Amino acid sequence: MENTGLNRDNAFFWEGLKQGKLLIQRCTSCQTLRHPPSPMCPSCQSLEKDVVEASGKGVIHSFVNLHHPALPAFDDPNPIALVELEEGTRLVAGLINIEPEDVRIGMPVKAEITQCDDELTLALFSPVAE
Repeated sequence: MENTGLNRDNAFFWEGLKQGKLLIQRCTSCQTLRHPPSPMCPSCQSLEKDVVEASGKGVIHSFVNLHHPALPAFDDPNPIALVELEEGTRLVAGLINIEPEDVRIGMPVKAEITQCDDELTLALFSPVAE
């Protein structure tokens, strides 16, 4: 069986993207948001969890312009960012609608749920006017 990285802890995230929603796991005991999803809360060790829909708004916390390996679905170089969502959690995502040399830390961005092919839907981030 091929290992796609999909498991019972993160399936909600990928299903949410297919439905056009950016979902983040939340501990129902202490309300801590976490990404990537995990079976246990790192703050209080609770196993109780649910999900919340994120606004998709955030800022670039860090970034890299990926040159290798080239990925067929993306331009080369491929700008990748660590986005801090306004809800407080961070996720790694691709950047679109921006030239790699124009990416800046602190730049406001907004998620665009993008169907890359028949199998893959991603949250890609695009800059927004300040």
